[in-house]
Amino acid sequence: MSERLTMQDPRTQYPQPPFPEQPQAAPGLARKMDPQADHGETSYTGSGRLAGRRALITGGDSGIGRAAAIAYAREGADVAISYLADEEADAAEVIALIEAEGRTAVALPGDVTDEGWCRTLVAQAVERLGGLDILVVNAGRQQTRPDVSELTSEDFDRTMKTNLYALHWIAQAAVPHLPAGGAVITTASVQAYDPSAHLLDYATTKAGIVAYTKALAKQLIEKGVRANVVAPGPFWTVLQPSGGQTQEAVQKFGSKSEIGRPGQPVEIAPVYVLLASQEGSYITGEVYGVTGGAGIA
Repeated sequence: MSERLTMQDPRTQYPQPPFPEQPQAAPGLARKMDPQADHGETSYTGSGRLAGRRALITGGDSGIGRAAAIAYAREGADVAISYLADEEADAAEVIALIEAEGRTAVALPGDVTDEGWCRTLVAQAVERLGGLDILVVNAGRQQTRPDVSELTSEDFDRTMKTNLYALHWIAQAAVPHLPAGGAVITTASVQAYDPSAHLLDYATTKAGIVAYTKALAKQLIEKGVRANVVAPGPFWTVLQPSGGQTQEAVQKFGSKSEIGRPGQPVEIAPVYVLLASQEGSYITGEVYGVTGGAGIA
């Protein structure tokens, strides 16, 4: 950790493009990425900021969800992660990392496009963690489609259900369990503010996440629960090579950011920690952009 905390030039702190072509079938596995993403496996050190908290994180097997899960465990939280069955190999690594911190880890494989499963996963998380204090709705679907004519109804429906419907179903099931001081954190994107032509459905859902969370925040503060949004820019996650970008775009991914490279998941994890912690007690209904300089408006 000391190496990461030393002063460094952010432009060269992590790998810069060009990257090799690396096609994967969706949903993809983080372990197959080149270069490997840094989720904080060896680079994140906690300081007890979430001691005794209980968190549910969707999409916790890889990418930003994995980074949040590792950080939460190292900050003292027990963590349940949801993921697709195809992502079991990645998820098993996260479960082991959580348990290595002496925390309770709960694995919840299933498909969040199924309303029944969304409600079941919350119930199982609450039962196995002994309650719920933090909800991170992060699981997402992103598939590039270069022309509107290629975006099928099936595509559109699955993206909507993964990114928006699941948010509603999971939040609806979880809210009754969240105590005063609890937190809801959702993952939007810079795409909500500056949508790419090839991500019509994805960008639409990310804008929806912002609106939904801001509205939810107004409801939840009446019971002492905060809700906020994190809006990442280009982050090096398995969403990208598994269909989220063309392989040509993967090779150059992040090069157009002001920093000149994609973000690594560990670089956004501290924002999820802040928004879940008591240190974020005056933060609600906000959108935190982590975009490498692009801004979110």
